[in-house]
Amino acid sequence: MSSIAIEKEHEFPTYIEGQPLAGKKVLIIVENLPLPFDRRVWQEARTLKAAGAVVSVICPTGKGFEKRYELIDGVHIHRHPLPLDASGALGYLVEYGAAIFWETVLAWKIFFTRGFDIIQGCNPPDLIYLVALPFRLFGVKFIFDHHDINPELYEAKFNKKGFFWKLMVLSEKLTFKSATVSIATNQSYREIAIERGGMPADRVFVVRSGPDLSRLKLVPPVEHWKKGREYLIGYVGVMGDQEGIDLLIDAAHHIVFDMGRQDIQFCLVGGGPSLASLKALTDERGLSEYVTFTGRAPDKDLFEVLSTMDVGVNPDRVNPMNDKSTMNKIMEYMALGKPIVQFDVIEGRFSAEDASLYAKANDPVDMAHKIVDLLADPEARRRMGAYGRARVENELSWNHQVEPLIAAYKQALSLE
Repeated sequence: MSSIAIEKEHEFPTYIEGQPLAGKKVLIIVENLPLPFDRRVWQEARTLKAAGAVVSVICPTGKGFEKRYELIDGVHIHRHPLPLDASGALGYLVEYGAAIFWETVLAWKIFFTRGFDIIQGCNPPDLIYLVALPFRLFGVKFIFDHHDINPELYEAKFNKKGFFWKLMVLSEKLTFKSATVSIATNQSYREIAIERGGMPADRVFVVRSGPDLSRLKLVPPVEHWKKGREYLIGYVGVMGDQEGIDLLIDAAHHIVFDMGRQDIQFCLVGGGPSLASLKALTDERGLSEYVTFTGRAPDKDLFEVLSTMDVGVNPDRVNPMNDKSTMNKIMEYMALGKPIVQFDVIEGRFSAEDASLYAKANDPVDMAHKIVDLLADPEARRRMGAYGRARVENELSWNHQVEPLIAAYKQALSLE
């Protein structure tokens, strides 16, 4: 457990003893998701508030988060419109251009009203340094919160490099060069910040996307998610091209039709740009009655599925992007004591260790057999689930990330 005092072991920190950031003002800029829906950034914002800082956030609007301004749990949230989900390189340029415009307008508005000493920019994209740079003239520090490795993400999405990939490499370098301090979500990202970004090692802090155990709690199983079948396999996450859900559908097809297992239901929770095409693929494969897509779901449905499922799956392909990235879904499965089947990606193995079985790289048939083997062994499921829960409690939960997050801010504030 962190040496920073937290009243109850699994409660979210609402007041941090000594108020290490008292009198400081923070602006967080995130483009990917609205707050408080973006769980990592929301946990960061509330933690900084608990440490005594005045916290403002700039983020996009989204379904259920349409208000342009809200004060929630003492955090000032300013939202701006964005074009619909981008697809293709030109679509992303339009989205990013609109985001930079609104982020700049709102940042100056906040600077002249509430003020800020630090800007924390959360990628993607690696362009928020453009908003932060002018404020460096006023002594404002810039912390880069490194969520995604964008050159690798582009390559995973479009299976090529080329001009836009080179732009992303340049943007990443300029972001690190502009940053006072960098926050990495895992050790692989820390190494990228130091080796590729040229950041001094003492200015890079690992703050993992640990789950909030006060929020993630088991509820009684809800049988209707199983559609009358004996077992439920669950997936929670974004429905995008790079998430490997097509491989999960291939695995489901092998389980249902080649292995003859009609007693297994699959439930996929989440929204994203590929949701419609994945539903169409499921229909084409004859799996529509065996696979449920919830779309973006409220917490009630999310917790019901997580609590009811027998096994959690992570079908992320083995590639340079996924190898180095920590997936929130893995942490959530572990937090609720669920065993996991995934492909053998480096950071996925680091997170889960013995809470998971590891299928051969990008092999849906091997994934299918690992799932069925685990369903046949309830003792292994119990043991793996207990191991994962203990690992989250003892090492990976959000309360263990509070100390390095505060340390990153204190380091940034101490630097000229």
